Amino acid sequence: MSDQRASNRVTVNDEYARIDDFLSEYVTNVSRTGVFIRSKTLLPIGTQVQLRFSVLLDDFETIEGEGRVVRLVDTEHERGMGVEFIRLTDASQRILDRLEGHEPEPGEESA
Repeated sequence: MSDQRASNRVTVNDEYARIDDFLSEYVTNVSRTGVFIRSKTLLPIGTQVQLRFSVLLDDFETIEGEGRVVRLVDTEHERGMGVEFIRLTDASQRILDRLEGHEPEPGEESA
């Protein structure tokens, strides 16, 4: 069987770029009390921010609310801000509960 093709193939995405090259800010970890946001731009401690980011459970879920910058990290390997939650929507709080395993998913019975 011959391997002749009607068109030539071209290699794309030969190298994968790091996520830092495309995004200026993204959440790297989340807890019940706050998030760490990797960012090229650091805000002063005490700055209040509007938050809206997605997490993946069974599907993408959006967490929304307000936070306050409480910690800055600026090292050779990491740059970002610790943001403490001030206020979250009720739906966002339920998502965090599910992330932490404190609440059964909808339709599940608790043990």
